[in-house]
Amino acid sequence: MTEPDSPAWPRLRTALMQAFPQLYELEPDGPLAMDLGTDGWLLEIRPQGTLLCQYGVAMDDVMALMSDGTPEDLGTDEVAKQAKYFLQPAVSKYRAILLQSGFVEETEMTDEFVAVTFARPVDVADPAKVQDLLRWCCRQIGRMS
Repeated sequence: MTEPDSPAWPRLRTALMQAFPQLYELEPDGPLAMDLGTDGWLLEIRPQGTLLCQYGVAMDDVMALMSDGTPEDLGTDEVAKQAKYFLQPAVSKYRAILLQSGFVEETEMTDEFVAVTFARPVDVADPAKVQDLLRWCCRQIGRMS
């Protein structure tokens, strides 16, 4: 079950869209996202009050790398294991600073992708503080891309 959206979300959403024109909607009135630099990191802010920094890879891309152009029948577990291995160098650059800053690390896997996600709760009713945290994420991850 998902958490309900915060009643403060519309105000925060408007403030963030003005402060960060690079944000885009993942769905109408839903989460906002932006790319962090050029190496594939994504920032996402959710209406429930969660900020995510994530790095992922499409399962199809991993299968293409593993099969070297030949159509092999690869198991999902095997592909996911390789995807996690593929993600580690990029994730390890930022893991320590994100964990020290209150983020919690998780691995998310679907049939389409594998992502390492760092999540942190934010106070949706405090737009200035959320904007500061977004700027910090942009500086920390975006600058080294």
